[in-house]
Amino acid sequence: MNRVLNKTVAITGAARGLGRSHAVRLAEEGADIIALDVCEDSSTARYAGATRTDLDETATLVEKAGRRVVTRQVDVRDRAALQQAFEEAVAELGGLDVVVANAGISPISPDAPVTAFTEAIDVNLVGTVNTVHAALPHLGDGASIVLTGSVAGLMPRYDGAAGVGHGAAGYAFSKHMIAEYGERLAVRLAPSGMRVNVVHPTNAPTDLLKNPAAYRTFRPDLENPTADDVEQVFQRMHGMPIAYLDTSDVSHAVVFLASDESRYITGAQLKIDAGLVGKLEAGFNYLA
Repeated sequence: MNRVLNKTVAITGAARGLGRSHAVRLAEEGADIIALDVCEDSSTARYAGATRTDLDETATLVEKAGRRVVTRQVDVRDRAALQQAFEEAVAELGGLDVVVANAGISPISPDAPVTAFTEAIDVNLVGTVNTVHAALPHLGDGASIVLTGSVAGLMPRYDGAAGVGHGAAGYAFSKHMIAEYGERLAVRLAPSGMRVNVVHPTNAPTDLLKNPAAYRTFRPDLENPTADDVEQVFQRMHGMPIAYLDTSDVSHAVVFLASDESRYITGAQLKIDAGLVGKLEAGFNYLA
């Protein structure tokens, strides 16, 4: 307990899924939370976005853990709005020690429009850059920046092959660039004592993957695939016998990178992938 005691952590995409899991886990370890989320539907993702009620529930869970929380409804594509949100929240909580750039969409669908490619890049990549750059003036020596990548950012380029479409290609590109951005920013910030690391989860049981459009993408051989049908594919992807991580598996890594336990770790690409990338490198093609 108390691994991030009295640190203030800002998290984007905090209303549900991985973002909520990170917020609660960090609060349990002693952090105050700035919880940011757009609380709107994406224009191209084929699942409902988080709501204001979801964000309020995250805040309630943080408070139940005994920590302070500030929420703001903000679009990570809007740098000016992010800057204002950080200024207000930091003034209320008294500082900022950690930023977790987590907001993202996954508009995967076999028939996704080309705008799914551009929206995935705008939210996932541009939104990550906006978040970090808006937060930087409030960060100091010892600060930690944690970026959310994906195993898709560590896979060979596939550009929407095998029917996964424009949205999947945009998602993969955004995560490749986040990995590169994290490494290069880590070099720039190291002399200031700030750290930058990227976590790369495999499948997690969130709305980004648990929706009918994703099921059709990964099981095009079936007319109406179910969650169980897709789990068969997901399990074959991994070296270890699982279909999904638990959200807490990713949050444990985020807590470590937010804490002083990782004070000299920067520029890292941390795979939380149950052996998926290693299996790919050994010659397994999950798209086949």
